[in-house]
Amino acid sequence: MGSIEQTTEILLHLSPIEVANLKEGINFFRNKNTGKDYILYKNKNHLRACKNMCKHQGGLFIKDIEDLDGRSVRCTKHNWKLDVSTMKYINPPSSFCQDELVVEMDEENGLLLLELNPPNPWDSEPRAPEHLAFGEVQITYLAHACMDLKLGDKRMVFDPWLIGPAFARGWWLLHEPPSDWLERLCQADLIYISHMHSDHLSYPTLKKLAERRPDIPIYVGNTERPVFWNLNQSGVQLTNINVVPFGIWQQVDKNLRFMILMDGIHPEMDTCIIVEYKGHKILNTVDCTRPNGGRLPEKVALMMSDFAGGASGFPMTFSGGKFTEEWKAEFIKTERKKLLNYKARLVKDLQPRIYCPFAGYFVESHPSDKYIKETNIKNDPNELNNLIKKNSDVITWTPRPGATLDLSRMLKDPTDSKGIIEPPNGTKIYKDSWDFGPYLKVLNAAVEDEIFLHSSWIKEYFTWAGFKDYNLVVRMIETNEDFSPFPGGYDYLVDFLDLSFPKERPSREHSYEEIRSRVDVIRYVVKNGLLWDDLYIGFQTRLQRDPDIYHHLFWNHFQIKLPLMPPNWRSFLMHCG
Repeated sequence: MGSIEQTTEILLHLSPIEVANLKEGINFFRNKNTGKDYILYKNKNHLRACKNMCKHQGGLFIKDIEDLDGRSVRCTKHNWKLDVSTMKYINPPSSFCQDELVVEMDEENGLLLLELNPPNPWDSEPRAPEHLAFGEVQITYLAHACMDLKLGDKRMVFDPWLIGPAFARGWWLLHEPPSDWLERLCQADLIYISHMHSDHLSYPTLKKLAERRPDIPIYVGNTERPVFWNLNQSGVQLTNINVVPFGIWQQVDKNLRFMILMDGIHPEMDTCIIVEYKGHKILNTVDCTRPNGGRLPEKVALMMSDFAGGASGFPMTFSGGKFTEEWKAEFIKTERKKLLNYKARLVKDLQPRIYCPFAGYFVESHPSDKYIKETNIKNDPNELNNLIKKNSDVITWTPRPGATLDLSRMLKDPTDSKGIIEPPNGTKIYKDSWDFGPYLKVLNAAVEDEIFLHSSWIKEYFTWAGFKDYNLVVRMIETNEDFSPFPGGYDYLVDFLDLSFPKERPSREHSYEEIRSRVDVIRYVVKNGLLWDDLYIGFQTRLQRDPDIYHHLFWNHFQIKLPLMPPNWRSFLMHCG
């Protein structure tokens, strides 16, 4: 059988009111049109869902009266019990896992339950693992989320960010990439780029590569927003970008194939990948929150995933109300611990032979971001690896730039001293200087752009952005490095209910946010029609909101859904002139 493209089917749609009325713990639902039943488990902001059907013989679950925690349901046929908070059967103990459905919020804050089909696409055309010679499969860590894989006589590279900043000027590389990184990229047979965030899709890195090898084959998943949506704007000349469908094996040669999978939480932009060589699988879940809707291959040879946390402006860039320094510190500590435990549990469940934590090796090293650097504590890879080793016999690898793992040696004997070759003594591991100048110069050039001589740019920009009919008023303030108002900068209100620009806040009841943005970054983003990730994930804003709620639709629009083509400033200036 040939692979068929993985599709998504909507099984249940809940209205915003039904979502608002979800109770903590277990909720039962029936789709009136199909007569099928579902269970939704709510734990604060986290939702999990499954079909209301027992794995044993298809019985219906009901509330389990013996369960005092409100976490488990009981099958009416043979009293099997399912813990819906973990999706594991507790009677009979450690028997099955319940297949989870993907939970997605829609535009109006309603909710969709989705099923991926086929759920385990890697099982199509299975290959039994064959013998690997020493040195046949080698994985070299370069930096952050970038791995250089030697697979027989082919080379594949993941997510090269090896020079310059990510997210405007907010993230810089923690590790010093090996000095031959550019040669390594040029020798690759293919490059996989997981998603459009600039710590994975690094235009400064790709510019260097394109100068030498514009035709290098690059593979990306078929996400709603194209990974390379901004290629033309970037000026980077890459001529061989291949968009591949989800869940289908891509055959590279007789021994090597790969498959790109979507993320259940951010299907419009995030992807992950399975690479298989002679039947041995390497799973890279990158930044996915629920890769492939939570279904992943078990017992792969090598698994790598993110682990660090801290990839968001929340809560460091917020102030007012509950956002005291103590609250932020406590929140960050708790969130990081939750992430660490979640990753450890995932690894324990999937039982890879080897696990490598990566894609969290960035630092807020620009002096103006000292506060963020000190507040935004990240998880320690060794702490995660120790947690994993405590609970399972998975081998762990904390990568250092230039270190190489020999898969065959490690699978045969994890104690083999040649299994992981560390970089030579005296190799620089951590960066201690960054070339801030040229990158900040590019951002700064936008400040003087003639667009901003005309205050009508504001209306032009937000009309282009296309977000309205939402009861939110935002005050935008342009600032200096230290977030104090920029002399002569703009300070204005946007009312997103009717997309007007009032002089003062309207008298009706409304939600309000105040967004202070560094003038170089906001003007660069506006001028080039870029996504607001640069501002938010890049720590280039400071936010206050009243009431203190997250406006998912607003942020989702400006972080993911802006038009693909930038505003037409040339025509704007002609009209101004």
